[in-house]
Amino acid sequence: MRRIVVRATNWVGDAVMSLPALRAIRERFPQAHLAVLALGWVADLYGRESFADEVIPYTARRGAKDWEGKWRLAAELRERKFDGAILLQNAFEAALVVYLAGIPVRIGYARDGRTPLLTHAIPAPKKGEIPRHESFYYLELLRRAGLAGPLPEEALIRLEGASAAREAGRVLFARRGVTGPVIGVSPGAAYGTAKRWLPERFAEAAAMVASARAASVALFGSGGERPLCGVVAEAARKFGVPCRNFAGETALGEFIEMAAACEAMLTNDSGAMHIASALGIPTVAVFGATDHVATGPTGPLARVVREEVECSPCLLRECPIDHRCMTRVSAGRVARTALELLR
Repeated sequence: MRRIVVRATNWVGDAVMSLPALRAIRERFPQAHLAVLALGWVADLYGRESFADEVIPYTARRGAKDWEGKWRLAAELRERKFDGAILLQNAFEAALVVYLAGIPVRIGYARDGRTPLLTHAIPAPKKGEIPRHESFYYLELLRRAGLAGPLPEEALIRLEGASAAREAGRVLFARRGVTGPVIGVSPGAAYGTAKRWLPERFAEAAAMVASARAASVALFGSGGERPLCGVVAEAARKFGVPCRNFAGETALGEFIEMAAACEAMLTNDSGAMHIASALGIPTVAVFGATDHVATGPTGPLARVVREEVECSPCLLRECPIDHRCMTRVSAGRVARTALELLR
């Protein structure tokens, strides 16, 4: 394959966890033109990585309604004359688009009823066949397709250009009137409230860390999470630390740079957690409803804080009982973990 398009995953956390697979594709095809087909909100993540020759916006609306958009996208891919497509995304429509584009080699997991649309329908791994961290799931697709060697012994995910991103982030902070050390906080989580630690405890933990480091606090999140970040910011200010709410004010690329410029990041299980840990900054993630082994941060400067309760991980969007997996995690415990990493 000399011209390859890779259908990227849809969510920021999944996109970060798929980075080792994309690098493995580049290693297997060092001379190929490698394009990443990605939704707009994750495109900035791939655009800064050296494995990608180009990032193609996925312009069709997802789901069964926008057939016209899918035809247009397929026609665009057909004009680019790709000879191979690798689908890291599991949906039927991912296979449909590259099938309609007439790409001769189409590789993906045999899921969502799309086997007839693939030339290489790879059986998905069963429980226990591969290590639990999701990064191995994407690498295993390549291994089973004969495009990569054995899986690595442990998960380690890194974003390129962390030093350059850090310098750019400091400039962005300065333009917004923030100077000196910054403790980042991302209190939201897209999947549901069961993943969210208590806002007031985020505020208390952030204030403890910021006070010990003579730092300010920066809140990050989507536009929809701005009210939540506002609650955390207001509570943090009551502890006497400077705090700014940047939720909804940063595109993904800007967030990556500003996160790289933070001394540490306090998060839930979220895309922000994956980005922070992949940048190699001290990252403390509070886990409860989700599986910390399967989707946890990686690397020596990442820590998971969780409470061992009988119902965790439940993988539910909303807690049907008393949210004990989160309410039993104290602010002091999270702050001490962050300060230990910073030392």
